[in-house]
Amino acid sequence: MAGLLKQKLAGQIPGLREEAKSLVKGHGDKVISEVTVAQAFGGMRGVKAMICDTSLVEPDKGLIIRGRPIGDLTEKLPEEIFWLLLTGDLPSDAELKDLQGEYQAHADVPQYIWDVLEAMAPDSHPMAMFNTAILAMERESIFRKRYREGMQKGDYWEAALEDSIRLLGALPGIAAGVYRLRFKKGDRIAPDKALDCGANFAAMLGLPDPTGEFKNCMRLYLTLHCDHEGGNVSANTCHTVGSALSDPYYAVSAGLNGLAGPLHGLANQECLRFVLDLKEKYKGAPTEEQLKDFAWERLNSGRVIPGYGHAVLRVTDPRFTAFHALGGRVFPEDEVYQIVDRLFRVIPDVLKEHGKAKNPYPNVDAGSGALLYHFGLREFDYYTVLFGVSRAMGMLSQLIINRALGVSITRPKSVQTSWVKAQVGA
Repeated sequence: MAGLLKQKLAGQIPGLREEAKSLVKGHGDKVISEVTVAQAFGGMRGVKAMICDTSLVEPDKGLIIRGRPIGDLTEKLPEEIFWLLLTGDLPSDAELKDLQGEYQAHADVPQYIWDVLEAMAPDSHPMAMFNTAILAMERESIFRKRYREGMQKGDYWEAALEDSIRLLGALPGIAAGVYRLRFKKGDRIAPDKALDCGANFAAMLGLPDPTGEFKNCMRLYLTLHCDHEGGNVSANTCHTVGSALSDPYYAVSAGLNGLAGPLHGLANQECLRFVLDLKEKYKGAPTEEQLKDFAWERLNSGRVIPGYGHAVLRVTDPRFTAFHALGGRVFPEDEVYQIVDRLFRVIPDVLKEHGKAKNPYPNVDAGSGALLYHFGLREFDYYTVLFGVSRAMGMLSQLIINRALGVSITRPKSVQTSWVKAQVGA
């Protein structure tokens, strides 16, 4: 593989290596974080203990990709986002075309993958099927083959990049094939190599799309879910597994296993169920006054409002804003969209008055499911697969950079509860 992306990275990596080496050599003994007992017992939340330059989540701004707010990137294609994640720059027209050509060269999923998936139980979870396909494709890993041949450490990133391109080229086809197989939608649809990856994914799912807006929805979905710093479960798991020099297939598979967990990748399903329950309760879209009364009743019973609040953000998630704008433009009369819109008008003020929510504003999951539902993608268990196709870009970009910088194997020190008690005099 000698694509323009590889050439771009080859020009950047020596400087990145020198920067990292210089920081460690000149400032390696400087303290950048401390750990409290609450953090040690609470999932290490907020502990600054890893480097991730691909993205940042600012409490007052939301997701920032390489210095660019995600709200400024909503018109970009997923391929452009992957280039940006890796290099810090958006690709030129020629660079984008070159990268798309590399994706297209790997868009055809090998037949043995379908043989494996068709042998699985018919009621297998879509995420298990998606992940099984990725693990089965590990036999094609360039990284593993070259490592066995004695690849130099400085070349790890090149093999990781090649595996990543192969994976990203194939993932939409795998995901679409899983959808059609698992939910009995008919024969698989071959990739259209004239389309960008988001539009091609939409086409292979096979849902009606007379206006082309479902293609726009998929492009936006893949862009908005691409990355979210390095500490979330999927990214951190992929990082840890990759740090052992497990190849990208193993590492991404591990990350996706984390994404499948209810506390990570299932939030949009829960939000959509909440909205649909409201629709059923009120036999349509309730008024703002009805929603306000319902919200108070729910909060006073000790329950939360799904889709509102965020571990980091203290403003409306700009990814919600982007989805909300698409819905308002394409299907403002859709009752599910209207409920999402009215919740947005009502809930923040209710939560502010209630006083217990650290962030009373909607996150991305408050609106994403409503769009998928409108376009006919109503198999909730499949939603995490969509998330996985997108988040693979972030996991793989971080992995490639880490191999380029020679990041060490992850090995934090654990302590026993008795040690903590002795330290704090408990």
